[in-house]
Amino acid sequence: MPAVFLADRSFLRLSGPDSRNFLNNLITADLELMSDDCAGVAALLTPQGKILFEFIVYPQDADLLLEIAASEAEALIRRLTMYKLRAAVTITLEPQQGVTVFWDDGAIEGAFQDLRFKAAGLMVWRKPGQHGSDAESLYTDLRIANGIAEAGQDYALQDAFPHDVLYDFNGGVSFKKGCYVGQEVVSRMQHRKTARRRIAIVSAETVLEANNAELRAHDRPVGTLGSVHGQHGLAIVRIDRVGDAQTSGNPITINGSPVTVRLPAWTGLEFPTTSEDVE
Repeated sequence: MPAVFLADRSFLRLSGPDSRNFLNNLITADLELMSDDCAGVAALLTPQGKILFEFIVYPQDADLLLEIAASEAEALIRRLTMYKLRAAVTITLEPQQGVTVFWDDGAIEGAFQDLRFKAAGLMVWRKPGQHGSDAESLYTDLRIANGIAEAGQDYALQDAFPHDVLYDFNGGVSFKKGCYVGQEVVSRMQHRKTARRRIAIVSAETVLEANNAELRAHDRPVGTLGSVHGQHGLAIVRIDRVGDAQTSGNPITINGSPVTVRLPAWTGLEFPTTSEDVE
């Protein structure tokens, strides 16, 4: 059973009688659908509907733990404090740093099942603190193989919509709960089926270069590479442009070298063959 410690993660604790309602009214996911043994991805959006902060929510009885990139923790505290006003919520930075990720078919004591991977058909667990020492590249490989994107690694904050990183498939966004910041834009994308960018899995015959490389077809950009390890990586791509390239037989390349691009199978998504097919 792999156990990978991710040191660059911090935890915020939200406590107090108003904590759940307070957070649920701000974020994309619906906390009412998360059980206490699960950890679900969620985001706080800009008014334009783009992801301002991405974090993983751990329900803990009356409290909530938010796992976030360590570099974003203080900024998220400031943002949540700005919204708090008179709500009975206390926001604190936990002293514990880092999280250990396990993947195994059985439950792990004190760990929370990662709902992003559950949507992909895998049992992956997260437990605050250091409980393993396997290479971080194992976790990167797991994310790449299953199309699980993470902010800062696969996309820049304030540059992606929830649909771009598959929140509409992994429980990261709710289309049934009440309003939250940026909800109108996200809801319109869902109901009008105007999502044109998606996370895709990229494979090459040679080792892929560092992230942020551009994918091109028809001599125009079709996406940007994010996480890479060896010959595989993740990219946010324009699905209409990739579909057009695949239909017309034009190669998709990175720095002139051909690559293959596919959408994560668990989503059921396919590249459109015409502009009218765009989801």
